[in-house]
Amino acid sequence: MTQPFELPHFYMPYPARLNPHVEEARAHSTAWAREMGMLEGSGIWDQADLEAHDYGLLCAYTHPDCDGPALSLITDWYVWVFFFDDHFLDMFKRTPDRAAGKAHLDRLPLFMPQDLSTAVPEPQNPVEAGLADLWARTVPAMSADWRRRFAVATEHLLNESMWELANIDEGRIANPVEYIEMRRKVGGAPWSAGLVEYATAEVPGAVAETRPLRVLMETFSDAVHLRNDLFSYQREVEDEGENSNGVLVLETFFGCTTQEAADTVNDILTSRLHQFEHTALTEVPALALENGLRPDETAAIAAYTKGLQDWQSGGHEWHLRSSRYMNQNVTSTPLWQAPSGPGTSASDVGALLASAAADRLRAHTHVPYQKVGPSRLPDFHMPFPVQLSPHLDGARHRLAEWSHRMGILTEGVWDEDKLDSCDLALCSAGLDPDATPEALDLSAAWLAFGTYGDDYYPLVYGHRRDLAAARLTTARLSACMTLDGEEPPGVPANAMERSLIDLWARTTADMTPDQRRTLKESVDKMTESWVWEVANQLHHRVPDPVDYLEMRRATFGSDLTLSLCRMGHGPAVPPEIYRSGPVRSLENSAIDYGCLINDVFSYQKEIEYEGEVHNAILVVQNFFGCDYPAALGVVHDLMTQRMQQFEHVVAHELPVLYDDFDLSAEGRAAMDGYVADLRNWLAGILNWHREVDRYKSAYLARRAHGFLPDRSPALPAPPPAAPAVSAVSAVSAPGVPAVSAVSAPGVPAVSAVSAPGVPALSGVRSVFVAPVAPAAPVLPVG
Repeated sequence: MTQPFELPHFYMPYPARLNPHVEEARAHSTAWAREMGMLEGSGIWDQADLEAHDYGLLCAYTHPDCDGPALSLITDWYVWVFFFDDHFLDMFKRTPDRAAGKAHLDRLPLFMPQDLSTAVPEPQNPVEAGLADLWARTVPAMSADWRRRFAVATEHLLNESMWELANIDEGRIANPVEYIEMRRKVGGAPWSAGLVEYATAEVPGAVAETRPLRVLMETFSDAVHLRNDLFSYQREVEDEGENSNGVLVLETFFGCTTQEAADTVNDILTSRLHQFEHTALTEVPALALENGLRPDETAAIAAYTKGLQDWQSGGHEWHLRSSRYMNQNVTSTPLWQAPSGPGTSASDVGALLASAAADRLRAHTHVPYQKVGPSRLPDFHMPFPVQLSPHLDGARHRLAEWSHRMGILTEGVWDEDKLDSCDLALCSAGLDPDATPEALDLSAAWLAFGTYGDDYYPLVYGHRRDLAAARLTTARLSACMTLDGEEPPGVPANAMERSLIDLWARTTADMTPDQRRTLKESVDKMTESWVWEVANQLHHRVPDPVDYLEMRRATFGSDLTLSLCRMGHGPAVPPEIYRSGPVRSLENSAIDYGCLINDVFSYQKEIEYEGEVHNAILVVQNFFGCDYPAALGVVHDLMTQRMQQFEHVVAHELPVLYDDFDLSAEGRAAMDGYVADLRNWLAGILNWHREVDRYKSAYLARRAHGFLPDRSPALPAPPPAAPAVSAVSAVSAPGVPAVSAVSAPGVPAVSAVSAPGVPALSGVRSVFVAPVAPAAPVLPVG
C-alpha cells in the first residue's frame, strides 16, 4: 500500500538500548495473554497478531535497565492496554455503541481499588480479567500516592475513549489545542510515565504535582503521542476511520497537504523534546534544591527523568520495527551515530548538530522593541451579547479610592492615569452584570490586584534581572492567604501584599477551609506563573507554543476566575462534574479565547513598547517563521475554533454529561447558570479590550516613557514568621541562576544553552511567508 506521506526526519538525540530480558518478556506476555483470554477465541487477536505487534520488544526498548520480572509485568500492562484499545475499537467504535461503551468503562475502576483488601467483581471479559490481575501484582510495591496517580491516569486513558467515540459518531475533528489536551489522556503516555516510575524510581510525592515534573510528563506525553500519530496515520485514518490523529488535525486546521501537516507535527514533536530537555536540565535541579530534597529523592527524580528519555528513544525504535505501523523509508539518523556509505562523513553529524542548535537558538533571537503597531484587530467571532452592571460608575470611584488606600498608585509602576486606562470596573461590570455593588467592588479589586501584579513583575524584577526578589515576593504573597482565619505573618511590605490581605479577608469570610484552600491554590498558580515569565525574560526566550498556551491560562488568572465563579453555584453541582472532561473542555476553550483576545489587543503594547516575549502572536511568528499578519491569522483561526468548541460542548456534551451523572434539576439549573457566567465572561472580556485605553496606539505613544518605573520600588524583606526561604531558593530560579540586581533595563544576552527551539514551517499554505527583516530596536524612555 502506498504511504500517504514520507515520514520526516525525527529529532532523536539519545541511543535506544535493548533490555537483555526481552525473550523472557515475550514468552511471559504471550502465556499471560492466553491465560486472560485475549488470544484465540477473543475475536480480537490471535497469537500471530500478538507476535507481529511485539510488545515485548516495545517494553525491552522503552525500559532497558529493569530486571526480568519487572519487564515481564510492564509488558503485560502494555499487552493489556493495546488489547483494550483494539477491543474498544471493534466492540464500540465501529458500531458505534455509546451506551454499551460507557457501561464497559464504568466497571473498570472497580478493578483498581486503593486498598487491596477490597473485593473486586468477577471479571466478565479479558479486559477486566487483565486489569484485575495486573493491579494486584503491581500496586503492593508502590506508595499510596503512586496508586492514586496511576489509577487516575488509567481512568483518563479509559474514559476519554468516549471522547474519541463521540467525535467519530459526529464526524468531528478536534482543534489543535483540544487535541493536545485530550490526546494526553486517551493516548496513555501519562499512564506510561507511571510505569516508568515502577521500572526506575518513584518520584517523591511532595513534588510529584509541581510544574517541573508536570512539564516533564506532559512533554514526554506529547512527544510520544505525536510520534505515534505520524507512524499510525495510515492505519488509524485510512483503515480504521479514526479522526483522533495529530496529522489529520493539522491538515484540517491549516487546510494544507498531508505531507505539510506531517512535517508540522514533527516540528511540534521536536519542540516538545527541546522543552523536555530544557526542563530536565534547568527547572528540575532547581526544584530539588528549593524543596530541600534528600540525595535519594533527587536521585529518584534523575532516574525517572532518564527513564522517560529512554522511553522516547526506545519507543521510536519499536515504531520502526512493529508491523502495526507504516515505517518505510524513515530518514532518521541518530545524532550520536555517524552516517556510513558512499559520500558520507563524520561532518554530516556536525550538520545535524548544527541544525538542532539552530532550532534551539531560534527561541532566543527575537529582537525586542520592534515597531509593529497599531495592533491589528480581526473580526472576532463572539456569539454572546455584552451586558453591563448598572453599578459601574460607583464601582469606578470606589476602585480608585481602594487603589490609593492599598498604595498601588504610589510605587512608581501605576499612577491614576494608568489605573484609568485600565478601567477595571468596566471589566467587572461585563463579567458579572448581575452583581451587587459590594460584589462588583470586590471583583474589580481582584482584577486590579492581578493586573497590577502582572505589570509589576516584568517591569520591576524582569528589568532588574532579579529573579530572587520575584521568588521571595511570590512566597510572601502566598503567606498572606491564611487558611484558618489567623493573621498573616509580619507587616505588609508593599501594595501587592496589602491588597491581597484585604481581598483575602473580604472574600473568604464565609468560605469553608476547602474553599479557601482551592482559592489559595488558584492565586498561587497565578503568582508562580509570573515568576516563570520573569525567568523567560531573563533568558530572552520565546516559549514553546504548547507550554505558552498552558501557562498563559495561569498568567491570566484563569483558575482564580473559575474558582470564584464556581463557588457562586453552591453544592448542587457535584465536584466530579467540574472534574469531568466536558466541563474542563468548556472552561479551557473559554479561557483560551479570553487569553488570546488579550494577546491580539496587547500585541503593540507588549512587542513594541515592553519588549515582551509572552504573546501568542509572537510565539506563532517564532515557531512558523512567518510575519505578523500571518501569525495573527493563525491565532484568529484558533480563537474561532475554541469558541466553536465552547458552543459544541454546551450543545452536545453537557446534556449527555447531565444524563450520565443523573444530575438533578437543581444541579442542571446551577450548571446552566455557570455556562451563562462563562458567556458573560467571554463577552465582557472582549468588550473591555475594545473600550479601554490601555491597548490603544494613541495612549501607548503618550505613555511610552512610563513603561519603566520612574523610581525603584522597595524590595520586600521576609518577616520572621514568614515561610522559610532557603538561601538556595532565594537565589535560584526555574531554569535560570539569579542575577544581581541591575538598575538599567537591557536585553539579556542570547544563549543557546538548554533552550527549547522551534523549527520553522515550510510551506503550510500561502499565508506563511518569509519573515520580515527586524527593525532596529526602539527602546523605551525613562
